[in-house]
Amino acid sequence: MLKIRLKRLGRKKKAFYRIILIDSRKKRDGKAIEEIGFYNPLNKQHKIDIVKVKKNIKKGAQLTKTVRNLIKYNYE
Repeated sequence: MLKIRLKRLGRKKKAFYRIILIDSRKKRDGKAIEEIGFYNPLNKQHKIDIVKVKKNIKKGAQLTKTVRNLIKYNYE
């Protein structure tokens, strides 16, 4: 099953995240199928390609709770 979830990058105590499409059986920081956006919690910056998200949801991908909340509060 495909999931749209966060991939952690950055240093210790200064993390930022990429929003990716990945197989749910892969590890958190594994190789992504597609990169959909990013989220930086330190300065609250984010960018998500909603067209790609909707396209992948139609194909059967599922959102994690965190990504769902980011989209819900910022793009609806």
